[in-house]
Amino acid sequence: MSDWIILSTALAGFDHAATKHKVLATRDYLARPEMFRGARPNIINLSRSYAYQSRGYYASLLAAARGQRVIPSVETIIDLSARKLYENAIPELEDSLNRSLRGQEGEPLPSRLRIFFGTSTDARLERFGRLLFDWFRAPILELTLKDGDWVSITRIGLQSISKLDDTGREAFFQAMARYTARQWKDAKSRAPARYSFATLVDPDEALPPSSIASLKHWSRIAARMGVSVEPIGRKDLPRLANFDALFIRETTSISNHTYRFARRAQQEGMPVIDDPVSMIRCTNKVYLDELMASNGIPVPDTVMLIGPEDFQRAADQLGFPMVLKVPDSSFSRGVKKVASMAELKALAGAWLNDSEVLIAQKFMPTKFDWRIGVLGGKPLFAVQYLMAKKHWQIVKHDTGGKPLEGGFKSFSLAQVPPLVLDTGLRAACSVGDGLYGVDLKETDDGVFVIEVNDNPNLEHGVEDAAEKDEVWTRLTNWFIERIAT
Repeated sequence: MSDWIILSTALAGFDHAATKHKVLATRDYLARPEMFRGARPNIINLSRSYAYQSRGYYASLLAAARGQRVIPSVETIIDLSARKLYENAIPELEDSLNRSLRGQEGEPLPSRLRIFFGTSTDARLERFGRLLFDWFRAPILELTLKDGDWVSITRIGLQSISKLDDTGREAFFQAMARYTARQWKDAKSRAPARYSFATLVDPDEALPPSSIASLKHWSRIAARMGVSVEPIGRKDLPRLANFDALFIRETTSISNHTYRFARRAQQEGMPVIDDPVSMIRCTNKVYLDELMASNGIPVPDTVMLIGPEDFQRAADQLGFPMVLKVPDSSFSRGVKKVASMAELKALAGAWLNDSEVLIAQKFMPTKFDWRIGVLGGKPLFAVQYLMAKKHWQIVKHDTGGKPLEGGFKSFSLAQVPPLVLDTGLRAACSVGDGLYGVDLKETDDGVFVIEVNDNPNLEHGVEDAAEKDEVWTRLTNWFIERIAT
């Protein structure tokens, strides 16, 4: 079989004769992970849409979970979803584009320019196409241009092959053939060697991962280590390069400013928690389930729901009650228990209007969830979060007022059952090298990973109750070590 697999939303309309590579429906790729167990093909995702939570989006997300190289990556999809996420690339790209045109004869550029795998049918744009592809690796990039003495780039976006005419399709498949004949190279890092230090906070957030009081406690410890900690807010993105490191202490989401801060920090060469890759991975439960399965880490029995045709399969495999989850939910929101097929159809039917993929998991009632904090590949803290009173989750939101939280019990790392500690460590290390909070259920059938959080709670008197200030000292040293290298 070819080392390359092409994903297409609909096989019927795809020109199979135009490529020697295997073409697979996006839905089949999502729903049949067993096809790729132990295999590492290169994936070219030509889905009709890359919109957030679409099947095309999930194809790139889960390719990463399965250890497969994919173009476009989910990072590229997100970067190109809004100008504010890619605008830092515009000056360099415009400079290259105008240099390419200077003194060259030829037709004026169209208002919409398409680049296929970093190449253009316009020979003048050879160098520019390579630079654009170095920034944003994607099969088809469409640029909207404003002509003048200086050609401006007003928009960069992903484009679908379905939008190409016959001439465009021919050029595209020729470019794809040349690209797949070359050895895959990872995009080179564009992060300059900068240094900075900041803590992103929102004083008005209802359930922040760290309170202002806890961050002040950390600041006092960091000061003794020669580090000053300054809080910044969402309007301080232009100031970010003035610091040496970034610690995000707002609830993260790839659809808000926290992701933009993480990406900017990474581009500036700054150590950052949460890093954007961890943010993408951990904020999506579909990805985490695939990642855990790929690494042999136990999770509750899970069924992916892509449409109503999957409801009966979930009922047969999981039984009732089962837990239904929106992939990017947090703090127990977007996580509901359903007790019957009627409840499943009603809730899943409503949620599928906003997300093309949901997950259903076996209901595993316990009195508490373990939370194992992991930093830099080593355990940091251990806590048991107790379920909210008369509720099956640690946070109860449907109270008509302030969310109701259960209590907690802190443990020294030496007190934690070895299997719980080892499972939590393995789960975190499969995601990355930053700060993670792994939620686990300890049952008679074993220990199961429920979730890996990229910005776990870190509260003075809770997560540090057993290991004390060692938690904050190690956190500070994590940043210092990376600033110094």
